[in-house]
Amino acid sequence: MKLLFIGTYPPTRCGIATFTHHLRQGILDHGERDEAMFPVAAIWPDEQSGTVNAHYTIRKHHREDYLTLAKQINASDVDVISLQHEFGIFGGEAGEYIVSFLEAVKKPVVTTFHTVFEEPYAPYKHVQAEIIGLSRRIVVMNRLAIDYLTRHFSISPEKIAYIPHGAPTPPCRPRSDIRRMYGMEGRKVMLTFGLLSPGKGIEMLLQILPEVVKQVPEVLYVIAGQTHPEVKKKSGEQYRHQLEHWVQLHHLEDHVRFINRYLSEDELRELLTACDLYVTPYPGMQQITSGTLAYAVGLGRPVLTTPYAHARDLLKPFPELLIPNDQPERWREQLIRLFTHENVLAQYEQAIGEIGKEMSWAAVGDKFYQLCQEVVTSEVMSRT
Repeated sequence: MKLLFIGTYPPTRCGIATFTHHLRQGILDHGERDEAMFPVAAIWPDEQSGTVNAHYTIRKHHREDYLTLAKQINASDVDVISLQHEFGIFGGEAGEYIVSFLEAVKKPVVTTFHTVFEEPYAPYKHVQAEIIGLSRRIVVMNRLAIDYLTRHFSISPEKIAYIPHGAPTPPCRPRSDIRRMYGMEGRKVMLTFGLLSPGKGIEMLLQILPEVVKQVPEVLYVIAGQTHPEVKKKSGEQYRHQLEHWVQLHHLEDHVRFINRYLSEDELRELLTACDLYVTPYPGMQQITSGTLAYAVGLGRPVLTTPYAHARDLLKPFPELLIPNDQPERWREQLIRLFTHENVLAQYEQAIGEIGKEMSWAAVGDKFYQLCQEVVTSEVMSRT
């Protein structure tokens, strides 16, 4: 089976590019499979320069490139297409240019939706409806998304497959060595990572941190990741400086650590392994998929989070770990409870580790590969 991936791809630095790379690699790692059987068509932002690590290239804002790719794929030996869909990575209003490709291509398409709205609205709803109609199967990474799609679109639940977001395997070196390397020995470490931008709730945690420090003096909050490129374009590092000023104003320098750079996969694995608690205090409730949350759960880390869509699905057995952003007092109480009762934290670590076992990239890649094989088999049978 020759499986073509369409999405952004490294060296582009975005969540879809990282996901596409790891999903493809997970399929390769699960068995002795020929890399040439898994080509990539990379969506390439016009403003980006550098070398494309892909077999085909689509310039994001050039509709003719989408049609050219469809012709190339129709004339190729590709059996099935994996479309990694996020509205913003494609050209046109609400990423509508990808619909032109789907209308022209004659090979079966399996589309992974990275965004599904609980209440879809124009123009996104129309574009998503077109993609659903032109795809053989739809993949979601959140079971709640199945209900969202069937309520608002003409789609049968049987057409939708749930496959969780993948996660890396733990580092080989002992956790104690990693903590020593990062200067975390003797600390109670909570971690947030991802592109830094307003609206992620970090301010709320910083505001309650002085009260947490009084009860847990060894606490350390690590905020890892560079400033979001779009934020940096508009206001530089102003937001980061505001957070740093708050830390200085409240004398929290020994309890907050900023890591202001792009983190490699190995660094992310190490930081997650080293932390005692992963925190996502997002105020927005609609996030259907969070790669950062998936990585934390996949690596078996205890999590305290706001109840956004992906968290509600992934951590459904632990409602006490889901606290709204506008309830800082409950956050403060739960942080103190978790950090002062190590046996409780250890129980969560074990339970969440069980959930994470099925989320390795190799396991997720194999599930996805099997789904694509089913589509190809069905396609062959329909022709005979």
